[in-house]
Amino acid sequence: MRIRLTLAFAALIAPVPLVAQDGSIPLDYRAAQQRLFERSDAIAASEANVRGKEAQAGATSTLGRPELDFEAQLLDYQKTLYLPLGSLAPLAQPFGIEDPMRFRRRETAVRPIATATAPFYSGGQIAGVKAGARAQLDQARAERRGSVDRALLQLAQAYYGQQLAERALGVRRDVLAGLDRHVADAVKLEREQFISRAQRLQAEVARDDAAREFEKAVADLETANVALAGLLRAPQGVRPTTPLFVLSQRLEPMETYRTAALDAHPELDRLRAMEAQAEAGIAIEKSKQRPTIYGFGQYNFDRRDALLTDPDWTVGIGLRYKIASGMGRNQSVEAARQTVLQAHAGLQEARTQIEIGVAKAWNEAEAARRRFLLLDSSLESAAENLRLQSLSYREQQATSLDVIDAELGLGRARIQHAQAAHDYVLALAQLLDVSGQGARLPDYIARADKEVP
Repeated sequence: MRIRLTLAFAALIAPVPLVAQDGSIPLDYRAAQQRLFERSDAIAASEANVRGKEAQAGATSTLGRPELDFEAQLLDYQKTLYLPLGSLAPLAQPFGIEDPMRFRRRETAVRPIATATAPFYSGGQIAGVKAGARAQLDQARAERRGSVDRALLQLAQAYYGQQLAERALGVRRDVLAGLDRHVADAVKLEREQFISRAQRLQAEVARDDAAREFEKAVADLETANVALAGLLRAPQGVRPTTPLFVLSQRLEPMETYRTAALDAHPELDRLRAMEAQAEAGIAIEKSKQRPTIYGFGQYNFDRRDALLTDPDWTVGIGLRYKIASGMGRNQSVEAARQTVLQAHAGLQEARTQIEIGVAKAWNEAEAARRRFLLLDSSLESAAENLRLQSLSYREQQATSLDVIDAELGLGRARIQHAQAAHDYVLALAQLLDVSGQGARLPDYIARADKEVP
């Protein structure tokens, strides 16, 4: 009865992953990568940031051109004028005219004025603002590449994490089925008194352990399904069709990836852009210590209602220089210099960390590759050992423990084989990410000559 219940339980839960994936989308890795580009909110946010910085850089590109302002004022004013009579004062006195003569005018008027200004010399401020805007655009583009690379690394981890979970579930299912068959054989042999009750109990304990491992594998696969489906914005689930793989040949030399990383890693580009922004900040702060020279012109469209002090039109050249400021200008320049030094130091540190990351990922990929190839013979040996132990057990030449060990040994070898391929893929994805080549993983998939079915 206990055997029948276990077999029924296994039959019920074994199809769970397949049922869960009935409505799922089958995607190979390249299609999953394309879907990620189309659905990722992080990538969309970085794209919007780039567009914003492009617009900002475009806005600053016209700095230095003349500016034209139009101003209209509605005035209610009163003006009093005094006109000294001078030598005419004695002549005017008999007529009751006081010296000086006083005129008072009060009225409401509209004052339409156009003013044009053109900077001739800004002390370097305009050039600094333009350079800063360009550097911010470069930073946004580098951050976009960084967002894409991070998303691609997450995709590799989720995609092949689900593949590993599926392989592990298949192995656990096979182990459980094999131990169920072994328990059934043990019950028959105990009934015929060929083995002891203790041997039959050993088989049942091993079978129950395998059932628990199977349940855990089911839960692990469900978790992996949720992770990949969420990343690709696919509520119905995703069914990966590109298997775990390994390139039996060594990867390109480590120096190849190191050179690519130092040339194209988005984090280095981001820090270079920040350094350029800091240098533009120095130029802007220094410009505040210099005079500005500008040309200007003004035209009054309503001369009849103009104030007595208002000209009809004006053209001229002006110079502006701030003699004293509430903020220490020398300290502001020094602060900008220190920002440049900070950005430069951060850039050097990032280069070091990237070189370390390249070496670590390359070595891990190479170690996983060798481990995978070495496990080929172990897998074959474990399968043959299980076959021989099962035959020997039926002939009373081996014990129940021998069969259990052989069954578990084969399952362990299969999982180690899949785990080695998984480790290789993730190390390769990390290597491509740290070298600024995250989008090239499909190229390596196309070159793969070893797969885990």
